[in-house]
Amino acid sequence: MKKILLIIIIFYTFNCSDQTIYSGKILNQNSIENINIIDKNMLIDKFGYPSFIDPIERKYFYFTEKNIKKNFFNKNTEYKYLFVFKIDNENKVISKNVYNLLNKKEIKFIEDETKNQIVKRGLIEQIFGGVGGQQLPNTPQ
Repeated sequence: MKKILLIIIIFYTFNCSDQTIYSGKILNQNSIENINIIDKNMLIDKFGYPSFIDPIERKYFYFTEKNIKKNFFNKNTEYKYLFVFKIDNENKVISKNVYNLLNKKEIKFIEDETKNQIVKRGLIEQIFGGVGGQQLPNTPQ
Protein backbone atom coordinates (compact mmCIF):
# COMPACT_ATOMS: atom_id res chain seq x y z
CA MET A 1 0.00 0.00 0.00
CA LYS A 2 2.85 2.37 0.83
CA LYS A 3 4.51 1.63 -2.52
CA ILE A 4 1.34 2.47 -4.42
CA LEU A 5 0.98 5.74 -2.53
CA LEU A 6 4.64 6.56 -3.22
CA ILE A 7 4.17 5.84 -6.95
CA ILE A 8 1.10 8.10 -7.07
CA ILE A 9 2.98 10.92 -5.36
CA ILE A 10 5.97 10.56 -7.72
CA PHE A 11 3.68 10.42 -10.76
CA TYR A 12 1.79 13.53 -9.61
CA THR A 13 5.00 15.45 -8.93
CA PHE A 14 6.75 14.56 -12.20
CA ASN A 15 3.85 14.24 -14.66
CA CYS A 16 4.54 15.47 -18.19
CA SER A 17 1.51 17.59 -18.99
CA ASP A 18 2.15 21.28 -19.64
CA GLN A 19 -0.01 23.89 -17.96
CA THR A 20 -0.11 27.44 -19.37
CA ILE A 21 -0.74 30.16 -16.79
CA TYR A 22 -1.48 33.77 -17.77
CA SER A 23 -1.29 36.74 -15.42
CA GLY A 24 -2.55 40.23 -16.15
CA LYS A 25 -3.89 40.96 -19.62
CA ILE A 26 -3.93 38.05 -22.06
CA LEU A 27 -2.33 39.39 -25.23
CA ASN A 28 -1.44 37.60 -28.43
CA GLN A 29 1.91 38.03 -30.19
CA ASN A 30 0.36 40.49 -32.68
CA SER A 31 -0.71 42.81 -29.83
CA ILE A 32 2.77 42.72 -28.32
CA GLU A 33 4.55 43.53 -31.60
CA ASN A 34 2.05 46.01 -33.07
CA ILE A 35 1.37 48.90 -30.65
CA ASN A 36 0.57 51.64 -33.18
CA ILE A 37 -2.04 53.33 -31.01
CA ILE A 38 -2.89 57.02 -31.38
CA ASP A 39 -5.64 57.74 -28.84
CA LYS A 40 -7.25 56.49 -25.62
CA ASN A 41 -10.30 54.93 -27.33
CA MET A 42 -8.10 52.91 -29.68
CA LEU A 43 -5.99 51.82 -26.71
CA ILE A 44 -9.00 50.55 -24.74
CA ASP A 45 -10.44 48.85 -27.85
CA LYS A 46 -7.20 46.97 -28.48
CA PHE A 47 -5.93 46.23 -24.95
CA GLY A 48 -9.05 46.58 -22.79
CA TYR A 49 -9.06 48.46 -19.51
CA PRO A 50 -5.60 48.89 -17.96
CA SER A 51 -4.16 47.04 -15.00
CA PHE A 52 -3.43 50.40 -13.33
CA ILE A 53 -4.07 54.07 -14.13
CA ASP A 54 -1.82 56.80 -12.74
CA PRO A 55 -4.24 59.74 -12.33
CA ILE A 56 -1.51 62.34 -11.75
CA GLU A 57 0.63 61.70 -14.84
CA ARG A 58 -2.26 60.18 -16.86
CA LYS A 59 -0.38 56.95 -17.57
CA TYR A 60 -2.07 53.65 -18.37
CA PHE A 61 -0.21 50.50 -17.30
CA TYR A 62 -0.80 47.05 -18.80
CA PHE A 63 0.92 43.97 -17.34
CA THR A 64 1.05 40.62 -19.08
CA GLU A 65 2.85 37.40 -18.23
CA LYS A 66 2.83 33.85 -19.58
CA ASN A 67 4.23 30.88 -17.61
CA ILE A 68 4.56 27.27 -18.70
CA LYS A 69 4.42 24.83 -15.80
CA LYS A 70 5.44 21.24 -16.49
CA ASN A 71 5.42 20.00 -12.92
CA PHE A 72 5.91 21.16 -9.37
CA PHE A 73 9.63 21.79 -9.84
CA ASN A 74 9.72 23.06 -13.43
CA LYS A 75 8.16 26.47 -14.17
CA ASN A 76 9.30 28.57 -17.13
CA THR A 77 8.32 32.19 -17.78
CA GLU A 78 7.85 32.61 -21.53
CA TYR A 79 7.31 36.38 -21.44
CA LYS A 80 6.65 39.19 -18.97
CA TYR A 81 5.91 42.71 -20.26
CA LEU A 82 4.80 46.04 -18.88
CA PHE A 83 3.22 48.49 -21.35
CA VAL A 84 3.04 52.15 -20.31
CA PHE A 85 1.00 54.67 -22.32
CA LYS A 86 0.95 58.37 -21.43
CA ILE A 87 -2.26 60.20 -22.39
CA ASP A 88 -2.56 63.99 -22.82
CA ASN A 89 -5.59 66.18 -21.98
CA GLU A 90 -7.07 65.60 -25.45
CA ASN A 91 -6.95 61.78 -24.94
CA LYS A 92 -4.10 61.34 -27.44
CA VAL A 93 -1.26 58.91 -26.72
CA ILE A 94 1.87 61.05 -26.43
CA SER A 95 4.33 58.32 -25.37
CA LYS A 96 4.42 54.55 -25.24
CA ASN A 97 7.00 52.32 -23.59
CA VAL A 98 7.32 48.56 -23.48
CA TYR A 99 9.43 47.01 -20.74
CA ASN A 100 10.56 43.41 -20.97
CA LEU A 101 10.63 42.46 -17.29
CA LEU A 102 12.68 39.33 -18.00
CA ASN A 103 15.54 41.55 -19.17
CA LYS A 104 16.60 43.27 -15.96
CA LYS A 105 19.31 45.32 -17.70
CA GLU A 106 16.59 47.21 -19.58
CA ILE A 107 14.97 48.54 -16.37
CA LYS A 108 16.45 51.70 -14.85
CA PHE A 109 15.73 52.57 -11.23
CA ILE A 110 15.33 56.19 -10.13
CA GLU A 111 17.72 57.23 -7.36
CA ASP A 112 15.63 60.21 -6.15
CA GLU A 113 14.54 60.07 -2.52
CA THR A 114 11.85 61.88 -0.58
CA LYS A 115 13.29 63.98 2.23
CA ASN A 116 12.52 62.66 5.69
CA GLN A 117 12.10 65.41 8.29
CA ILE A 118 11.85 62.87 11.16
CA VAL A 119 15.51 61.93 10.78
CA LYS A 120 16.57 65.56 11.29
CA ARG A 121 14.70 65.89 14.58
CA GLY A 122 16.32 65.08 17.90
CA LEU A 123 15.64 62.01 20.04
CA ILE A 124 13.27 63.78 22.49
CA GLU A 125 11.32 65.35 19.64
CA GLN A 126 11.04 61.94 17.92
CA ILE A 127 9.66 60.33 21.07
CA PHE A 128 7.19 63.06 22.00
CA GLY A 129 6.45 64.33 18.51
CA GLY A 130 5.67 67.99 18.25
CA VAL A 131 3.85 68.25 21.60
CA GLY A 132 3.55 71.93 22.45
CA GLY A 133 5.89 72.90 19.64
CA GLN A 134 3.43 74.73 17.39
CA GLN A 135 0.94 77.47 18.10
CA LEU A 136 -2.30 77.57 16.14
CA PRO A 137 -3.16 80.94 14.61
CA ASN A 138 -5.90 82.95 16.28
CA THR A 139 -9.17 82.34 14.53
CA PRO A 140 -12.35 84.33 15.15
CA GLN A 141 -15.17 82.32 16.68
